[in-house]
Amino acid sequence: MKQTRGFVVAMAVTTLLTGAPKAQARGTVPADGEAPVVYTGGATVRCGDTITQHTRLTRDLYCPSSAPFALRVDGPDIVLDLGGHTVRRTGPANFTSYGIVVANGRMVRNGTVQGFASGISTTNGAPVLNLRLHALAILDNNVGVFNRASAANFLITDSRLSGNGTGMAGEFDASTGTFDIRSSIFTHNEIAMFADFHDFDVLDSTFTSNESAAYCWHGTFRFRSSTIAWNDAVSTIPNDGFDARVCSEMRFENTLIANNAAFAPPDVPIWEPIQLSMLDSLVVHNGTGLQVAAQTVYIDGNTLHDNASGLTLSDRTGLVTAPLTGIVRGNQFLSNDGDGLRVVPPSTPTLINNLALGNAGFGIYAPTAFDGGGNVARDNTAGDCVGIICSPF
Repeated sequence: MKQTRGFVVAMAVTTLLTGAPKAQARGTVPADGEAPVVYTGGATVRCGDTITQHTRLTRDLYCPSSAPFALRVDGPDIVLDLGGHTVRRTGPANFTSYGIVVANGRMVRNGTVQGFASGISTTNGAPVLNLRLHALAILDNNVGVFNRASAANFLITDSRLSGNGTGMAGEFDASTGTFDIRSSIFTHNEIAMFADFHDFDVLDSTFTSNESAAYCWHGTFRFRSSTIAWNDAVSTIPNDGFDARVCSEMRFENTLIANNAAFAPPDVPIWEPIQLSMLDSLVVHNGTGLQVAAQTVYIDGNTLHDNASGLTLSDRTGLVTAPLTGIVRGNQFLSNDGDGLRVVPPSTPTLINNLALGNAGFGIYAPTAFDGGGNVARDNTAGDCVGIICSPF
């Protein structure tokens, strides 16, 4: 993995993130995660209890892995406050241990859940849930947050997920829902987020030292004003051919992608969403180039600097295979070790006002692209532009 010079990253983060207004995920205003409630339980809570009223723990709970669950929340609008305490698995690890199971409820907050097969999970057959997880440390679970409900909407705020096999996921072929993630940290997880019939909206969050920040099998990902750095891979986006599962969109806005060993793991080296959108983001010092096979792209106002290679666009095969289309506008491809921008025929994006300087390969290689004008290239080792007209200034 390439090493980032500290002052470069500091300047990049400041330029990219400072002063940006904090948008609300999906246009909503979240309820106060610390809103007061009247607690009627807590002092006598034991492992295996079902919580049916607002409850705040008064001590740590060490719960055996052989038990059905550590705690179960089952009541409309219930808040479970861990009171800064830890709910931890004891005994041997297994794949049937449950930490906090939410059959019905509004919020779990303020504490640590550690060491279970499922740290926090919903239940099969549960009503449509809108569940807030706030100020939690979700550590060392097989799955940190696991949706088993047919439909659930999660709002995760000011939390840390670390050391999990998968940070957040849903049960295959049995659950759907959304994960709105705000001001949270994901570190040292094998996969931070796994989308299968779920949509993820990530705001003001940080992903570091994960094996992969995101796996988009079926669903969407949107990263806003976030940092993805020092991971083994940014994302896996497979193409299952004629299977029904597709990643509909991978989207980055005002996001820093820096010092990752690769954009994708070596066994699935190309991202293959239906659409890739990347806006006003900084992509710097990554150990591979970004290879994308998509149907459409919208790539606007980004800087790709000093990566092992720049951006390669090609067609996505599937039920319908057509040349890639879309807009590539106002981007800077600077000092990458390979081409700045490569468009593989017969893809036909429209290139407008892009700048390619000092790349070790071609600046812009795009034999079948549409030339929207205003592109500039110079000092690229293999040549400045192929397929479009570039000026040196």
